[in-house]
Amino acid sequence: MPVERVTGEDFWILCRILKNNPYINGLDVRYNLISDVGVSYAAKLLQKQHNLIYLNLMFNDIGPEGGELIAKALHKNTTLKHLRMTGNKIENKGGMFFAAMLQINSSLEKLDVGDCDLGMQSVIAFATVLTQNQTIKGLNLNRPILYGEQEESTVHLGHMLKENQCLVELHMCKHDIKNCGMKQLCDALYLNRSLRYLDVSCNKITQDGMVCLANVLKSNTTLEVIDLSFNRIENAGANYLSDALASHNRTLKALSVVSNNIEGEGLVALSQSMKTNPTLSNIYIWGNKFDEATRVAYSDLIHMGRLKSDNTDVEPFVVDGHVYLAEVSNGLKRHYYWTPGYGEACSPSSNAGFTLVPVGQYL
Repeated sequence: MPVERVTGEDFWILCRILKNNPYINGLDVRYNLISDVGVSYAAKLLQKQHNLIYLNLMFNDIGPEGGELIAKALHKNTTLKHLRMTGNKIENKGGMFFAAMLQINSSLEKLDVGDCDLGMQSVIAFATVLTQNQTIKGLNLNRPILYGEQEESTVHLGHMLKENQCLVELHMCKHDIKNCGMKQLCDALYLNRSLRYLDVSCNKITQDGMVCLANVLKSNTTLEVIDLSFNRIENAGANYLSDALASHNRTLKALSVVSNNIEGEGLVALSQSMKTNPTLSNIYIWGNKFDEATRVAYSDLIHMGRLKSDNTDVEPFVVDGHVYLAEVSNGLKRHYYWTPGYGEACSPSSNAGFTLVPVGQYL
């Protein structure tokens, strides 16, 4: 059914009401039509309202000019902790203003500029600024518009991770990362002692990249959540990870290998690693190639209580004496972009990554 959406002019009224309100500290106006007109009012609100700590402007037709207004308003704002600009096409120009803002602002803890059509220049600017910024703990740079095959973004972000010892959560979904880029990130992770949540889903990482990651996991003591969904690590990559998790790593809590072309051998190896690894509590495997050994292995893990039903995306059932696995709506960030029509909007089982590694407000 058609829904009346908030426009830029409507937002003026909302800002007038909130300007002197000391009780409201979060504002969620995602999926409306605020545009650059409404953002001018939002910028004034950020300059005058000293109680707002969370602002969600996701998918509101905000362009580069609107991005500039919000970024400049945050030069003087000292209260906002979490800002979501997801899906607003602020492009490279707007991204540069946000990167410049992070040189000045010392209160913002979490920033989401994913799906904002950032260019390579602004991604590099973010990486450069974060070598100095010690306030930002969570950053989402998903789906920039990158050209070329040199993987410059991972080179610069890898250098940033070597220098930055404050960032806890980093999302690099759809960065066109290949094995060379994964090696750049892994080389940085040997030196980094703060990152707990790494999202490299929807890239082009294969088994060779998993050799590097497995070696990191043997010595890294901070990573707790890794999202490898929608890559192509296959059996060999799963085996490298399972070896590291079974015999060395004791800090990783959640791993997603959804849709990675893994067959029974690799999936069973990951299930076996959970029997010797007491820390790994969440594993997500849907979208791979299940055989009977896989179905039995994960059914056994769930029935013996080693793997809780809320901590995985499969559920076993039996037909004619054979075990099968059904998909369950659990994951690291299943409700990141949308709110379900029923049930809890922010249930821990559907947003396990943010539950295990809480950064910022209103996750």
